[in-house]
Amino acid sequence: MHKAFRELVQKNNTKIVLVVLDGLGGLPVNGKTELEAAQTPQMDALAKSSACGLHIPVSHGITPGSGPGHLALFGYDPLEYQIGRGILEALGLGMDVRKTDIALRCNYATIENSVIKDRRAGRIPTDQSRLLTDKLQKNITTIDGAEIIFAPGMEHRFAVLLRFPEPLGAGASALNDTDPQKEGLAPLPPVAGTPDAEPVARVAGKFVSQVSEVLRNEEKANYALLRGFSVLPDLPSFSDLFGLKAVAIANYPMYRGLAKLVGMQTPVISGDVQSEIDFLRENYEQYDFFFLHVKKVDSYGEDGNFVEKKKRIEEFDMLLPQILDMKPDVLIISGDHSTPALLKGHSWHPVPVLLKSPFVLGGLCQGFSERECTKGELGIFPTTSLMPLALANAGRLKKFGA
Repeated sequence: MHKAFRELVQKNNTKIVLVVLDGLGGLPVNGKTELEAAQTPQMDALAKSSACGLHIPVSHGITPGSGPGHLALFGYDPLEYQIGRGILEALGLGMDVRKTDIALRCNYATIENSVIKDRRAGRIPTDQSRLLTDKLQKNITTIDGAEIIFAPGMEHRFAVLLRFPEPLGAGASALNDTDPQKEGLAPLPPVAGTPDAEPVARVAGKFVSQVSEVLRNEEKANYALLRGFSVLPDLPSFSDLFGLKAVAIANYPMYRGLAKLVGMQTPVISGDVQSEIDFLRENYEQYDFFFLHVKKVDSYGEDGNFVEKKKRIEEFDMLLPQILDMKPDVLIISGDHSTPALLKGHSWHPVPVLLKSPFVLGGLCQGFSERECTKGELGIFPTTSLMPLALANAGRLKKFGA
């Protein structure tokens, strides 16, 4: 498929804006999903003249992580390109990742009597997290010959590189997460899934013990959960595949890391969604493709907070006219996966999407919601088809065949 794209892509001056409201899809509570309950006059009006539908990031019934969800949005088959969260977080934080590194995405957590009380340590402030990460780096530098390199992230997150003196085998990152994904359970020990991963498991086990010792007197962040053991993969360039000069506008490091992995420009942006839209406006003439990421919709879904997730959707809707004023040739608004507050986590449910361009049928949906999008012209389709649709609507794909 990617080979065909290289032959069909043609360049022009069109602008494509992809807005990802992370974890957008939901399930009904008292009869309505978060998107249905939200007051979204701008997106509702846009949906009436847009091509709408629902997309499936991986496959029916498969719950995607953020990495696979975004890869699919960018046109990469997540079953072919499986990438751990650790490498995405490390790249997003600007870490110098090498072929001898195992990357981890870690959560500060609260543990009591050997049981996890809070998997995210109360979402401690980023400033506090930075101080803790600096403390860990000063106290933990090497374990069994592996160099330990820390980088602070947003809120309760941080990244770690386990840098081994020599390259490890192909299965070196085959370890389970130590996060059981639920409070009230004990952390899991890191267990090697292949012989190649056994030295990594030994270092990771000692790492957890040393982190716990350094943090033992902290009130909330007194433990670290390890997630996404991963190595640096090889992916075809987004620019080479689609002929687009692309930029990621994302506050959270993991999403910058994913964009960087496929070759997008990844400037460090801080602030709120308004700051992201300001960056879009200020740099609108410099790029062809803009990936604008809105995180907090997902965060409140994971917390089971229906009301706050709804509010974050409403906040974006109020800002949407600023994007429309830039008159992108193609505007897509969707999510990378569903995160129903009802489930307090990611889910397998299809994700609503609208695609606005001059070349769509439109007129089939009366608003933007999961139920309304079932009436749209796009139907229920694989997420990997979204980039071809964007390119076609931007006039960037030539005819296939005679």
